[in-house]
Amino acid sequence: MEVVEKIPEMNYRKDKKGNNLSILGYGCMRFTKKGNSIDIDKAEKEVMEAINNGVNYFDTAYVYPGSEAAFGEILKRNNCRDKICIATKLPHYMVKSKKDLEKYFNEQLRRLNTDYIDYYLMHMLTDVKTWERLKTLGAEEWLKEKVQKGQIRNVGFSYHGNTETFIQLLEAYDWDFCQIQYNYLDEHSQAGRKGLQAANKKGLPVIIMEPLRGGRLVNLLPEKAKEIINDNSRKYTPAEWAFRWLWNQPEVTCILSGMNSLEMVQENINIASNVKAGEFTEEDFQLIEQVKNEINRNIKVGCTGCAYCMPCPKGVDIPGAFHSYNMMYAENKKNGRREYLMCTALRKNTTSASQCVECGKCEQHCPQHIEIRKELKKARRELETPIYKIAKTAVKLFKVY
Repeated sequence: MEVVEKIPEMNYRKDKKGNNLSILGYGCMRFTKKGNSIDIDKAEKEVMEAINNGVNYFDTAYVYPGSEAAFGEILKRNNCRDKICIATKLPHYMVKSKKDLEKYFNEQLRRLNTDYIDYYLMHMLTDVKTWERLKTLGAEEWLKEKVQKGQIRNVGFSYHGNTETFIQLLEAYDWDFCQIQYNYLDEHSQAGRKGLQAANKKGLPVIIMEPLRGGRLVNLLPEKAKEIINDNSRKYTPAEWAFRWLWNQPEVTCILSGMNSLEMVQENINIASNVKAGEFTEEDFQLIEQVKNEINRNIKVGCTGCAYCMPCPKGVDIPGAFHSYNMMYAENKKNGRREYLMCTALRKNTTSASQCVECGKCEQHCPQHIEIRKELKKARRELETPIYKIAKTAVKLFKVY
């Protein structure tokens, strides 16, 4: 008789209310397409493999094409709503009135074949002013009402931006959880380790997106970085190193992975079932640093993201601009420009490098002695393309946020 190897049991960490969340979450944005639609039958096999092996956190959003409806259909087919937690996101940038809040939420319930959402996020909340705008539309009272009725169990937000703004947002509302981009390359950018620890200090579970930086930490590693990983005695894959670096931190509650094959689901479950916080050795940390050094060998500005140069009197996100500029050369120009657009233009108060008036205040505090004004000019020339300027103008004209 064939012996089937049993996958070890899933690991869990607690949310703010003491509920168990699987440390591996399922990101539903990357379900496989069949033509112009999601391949439901394929996605069903992958989702059910995850559920049957203890994954209980599933993340989607209103604006992920077909994702909510596909996931809702899978839950309906398998009658397993009570086994999992649904996380989805309000497209607040489309909301113009309190009626819109109700409209989008009810549509999401219909798509997902459910009458409640476990974890409801303000999608890509950019700054406190954006949240304040939502409050003027009645969002705070609306959320309170939904929570009291049991239609929303936990309220949170997802975030792309700098550490300072993230920490301000943490104080803007009594959130139940948050979701940030975080990986070993973004340790000191985006919300960063400082933001992660600030959220944990407030008792918030932190959901991690982009743990592999959109595949950058797997498929697009420099050859020398791949050699460093391959030569290590642990024989972890690049993805496993990235996941383990995250799970080594007890402040990390759940890591989202956009799994779209059975093999990927099984591999990630196996890793998540054999890991614990605090197990990294000094040699493990050294390997990560070596890999980072290889990735960053082509960076343009030696900015560490410490943010001692902040705040800028004119609102420039200096570390964010340099991070995006460096990403253009450490990864590719498209990724760097996309990052810059999200973190500077898609917000109520823009933080573009072009707002610099060359006052020089920032340079007085930079421990790396970077010629910030000079480097910002270079970054601006490459990051603020005609497409960027059009997007920035559109945000202002149509009051997207």
